[in-house]
Order: sequence, then C-alpha cells, then structure tokens
Amino acid sequence: MSFNYQRIIIKIGSNVFTQENGLPNLQRIEHLVEQIAAIKKQGKEVILVSSGAVASGRSLISISEKYDAIAARQLLASIGQVKLINTYSHLFERFDILCSQVLVTKEDFRDRMHYLNMKNCLELLLQHQVIPVVNENDVVSVTELMFTDNDELAGLIASMLNAQALIVLTNVDGIYNGDPKAPGSVVIEEVSGSVVDFSEFVSSGRSQFGRGGMITKSTMSQKTAQLGIAVHIANGTRDNILTDVLENKVIHTRFIPNKIASGKKKWIAHSEKSATGVVQVNNGAKAALISNKATSLLPVGVMKIVTDFKKGDIIKLIDENNKPVGLGIAEYGADKAKERVGQKKQKPLVHYDYLYLQG
Repeated sequence: MSFNYQRIIIKIGSNVFTQENGLPNLQRIEHLVEQIAAIKKQGKEVILVSSGAVASGRSLISISEKYDAIAARQLLASIGQVKLINTYSHLFERFDILCSQVLVTKEDFRDRMHYLNMKNCLELLLQHQVIPVVNENDVVSVTELMFTDNDELAGLIASMLNAQALIVLTNVDGIYNGDPKAPGSVVIEEVSGSVVDFSEFVSSGRSQFGRGGMITKSTMSQKTAQLGIAVHIANGTRDNILTDVLENKVIHTRFIPNKIASGKKKWIAHSEKSATGVVQVNNGAKAALISNKATSLLPVGVMKIVTDFKKGDIIKLIDENNKPVGLGIAEYGADKAKERVGQKKQKPLVHYDYLYLQG
C-alpha cells in the first residue's frame, strides 16, 4: 500500500546534507530535490525543513581557531544560509518550482501572534505553489532558546500546518531495537499507540554533524503522531528514498498517527516549555478532566495557584502529588483565579477547547 498524503513536511538532517569532510553533499541534495519536485508534480504540498547552513558556510570561508563554537556557528550560519537557499533555489528552478526562505526561532512558537503570522505566511506560500524552505535562525538563536534540533522544529511546523505526514531523513534506516551496528539489531518498522521509552534500546550517541540523537527523534515523533500526524524516519542517503517511503517500498520506521487534535491544542501541546503559571487541581477535577467526557477546568476543582499568570497565558496543571495533568490557556489571570479557588458556579479557568492533557 502507498501513503496518500496531501501535505508533507520533509526534514533533511545535517548528516544527510553533509559529507564526511563537513562540506555539503551536492549530488545527494540534487537527488532529493528531484524527488521533491516529482512529489510536488503529483499535486501534493511540500514544506522542506533543512539543515545545512553551517556546512554551506564552511564551503565558503575558513574561520580561525580562536573563536568559540557559538561565534563560529553564527558566522558560518549567516554566510551559509545565503548559499543554502541559493542552492535550493537553483535546483528547484530546473523543475520550474519556486522556493522561499523562512527562518524561525523558538520564540516565534511561544507567542500566539508570531505563531499565527508564521502559519499564515506558510499557508500563503503553499497556496502560491511555493516550497517553503524552513530553518532555524542560528544567527540570532541564543543557545538556551535553540530548538533541540531541526527535528523538533519539523514537528512543530507539521502540527502548525496540520500536515498529514512528516518524513525525517537521517543517515540510518530508522529506529533500531539496539545499536544499529550490533549484529541482530533490526529496524522497528511500526510504532503505534502507547508511549514507548526508547531510551532503553536507542543508543544516545549523536550523529557526527547533527545536534539531535535518535532519542530526541523518537520523543518528537511520538508527540507528533499523538497529534494525528504520521511520522516516517528513513535513510536519506539511499536513492529514491522519498518516493520509496511514500510507496512503502523501503524498510524504515513509521509512527502511526492516532486521534486528531484541534489546531489550538496542537499549539498548546508544543508549548510546555513556555508555560508560565502552575495550578494545582484536586483528584476530583483530575478524574473529570481525564475522563472521556469533554470537561473544562472549573475553580471548584482548583486547590492552589502555585505560580502567577496573566489571562491568555499557557498554564501547567498539576495534581495533588505535583504530577503533570495537562496544559491550557488561562481564561483569566491569577488574581481572579485566587479569589475563586474552590468556589462553585464560576466561569471555567481553562475551557475544554484550550486544554491539552498529557499522558
């Protein structure tokens, strides 16, 4: 069976983009662009999340050893980003396809206005048959605020645009049930349903060029699949990999998508790190929230406002044992919430539509 996705995010990792000497692998990029053009010609929408700015920069300038890693990265990324987008632009032109550059930082996902602006821009590009090439803006990203890697960025873009699938290209055939180099290790071809702790059998070693190892890929993939988006992890160094993945002709790892979540909930799900307030709920409220009925969080179920927040902020809900229950958007600020703690017949603190349950 082949997969008939209409909107696909394709993520090219630095270990696919880059040769062993640290310079871009132009032949491979050319072959991937050719496949993307073929997918696009089938009437599908493609968004490309591509690493490679630093490698592209390295092909143009050498930097002295006296600079620290962050400065070197900023310099190479700033020069390389121009080269990277020119490379894609030139290659897509051969197929009469326009591509565009979209540089983002983690901050753009934290702020609802930035988020909607970015979403609107990407939707507009797709309507005009353009392939957006998305990358992290390494020049202004501060280390603490960087995405774990471009896998995390690709997952965020996939959920923002309600894509049906995310294809993550790396330099191995998928997620193995042990060390890929060890005899007897095989690719886990399907992951579905409950959350698997991959740290048990995924080696946490990093690839030579990428920031994110397989554990971050697995965590991001599960989160994305839980939001109703299929995730495929495949070997980008193989010929025809994209077309083979879509036709299900090659061994790789597929995370089977489950329930569909609304766009707002998808944004909330990815915003855990930016939650400002913390609210403790009692066991009754917790049971109601995690039941199958659509339930909002009412002040009667709130035990304590642990840390303050403003109206519209994302707040973290914890249970009586301080374990996470979910995330939601506050309908009003902490001051009002404190006055209403434990009271009946009050307006919900978090409406069901803006509630994302963890677990």
